[in-house]
Amino acid sequence: MSGQGAPPVGAAIRRVYRRRIALFLASAFVVLAALGAIAWTVTALERVSAVEGERDSWQRPQDVLQALELRKGAVVADLGSGVGYFALKLAERVGPSGRVLAVDVRRFPLAFLRLRARLRGLRNLEAVHGAPDDPHLPAGGVDAVLIANTFHELEDQERILGRARDALRPAGRLVVVDPAPSVETPGENAHHHHESPDSAEARLRQAGFEIVSRDDGFVDASSHGRWWLIVARRP
Repeated sequence: MSGQGAPPVGAAIRRVYRRRIALFLASAFVVLAALGAIAWTVTALERVSAVEGERDSWQRPQDVLQALELRKGAVVADLGSGVGYFALKLAERVGPSGRVLAVDVRRFPLAFLRLRARLRGLRNLEAVHGAPDDPHLPAGGVDAVLIANTFHELEDQERILGRARDALRPAGRLVVVDPAPSVETPGENAHHHHESPDSAEARLRQAGFEIVSRDDGFVDASSHGRWWLIVARRP
């Protein structure tokens, strides 16, 4: 028999039962959410790999890396790295003793890139959240800088190029590869216009770079248009 003022046994059992049900549902929700996130991540990784595999067929990534003249142990920055098409290749090129600074103004691609680097066991890649006018590179601490498919998106080219120049060691290389103005990019907004190689070269010279070489038809693919490549260096 219950003591005076004590709640009925049945009510106490129901409360315990409700707590257990709530805990079970919360746990089930967490598990389902985790499984959903894992499934999404796996699918996203597969899609990115497929897109990058197709890009390898026309982008000439090995020639881009060759233009940087990287050695094992070098420090290289990839401005506008996205999810890491070039950054991951750069990490393998410079080796464990080297360092890759993958810079982007968007946080989500950087988080995805960190995951990709970990899955590949690449510990020499650092994802850097940059600002529109500052890539946050160490002054005089970089051997080479790559700006691929990003030059036309830079909101403050003068400041970014100045920061890149200051980050490079003497004779350090800057490689820029970008679509020519004739290329139409779906979803491109009015603020992001592709630049001609003449305009890009003029901006690089104004920023204090010396031009090493220029290829106006670096990529000329029917499905991806014409791309130019400029190799510059800090004096």
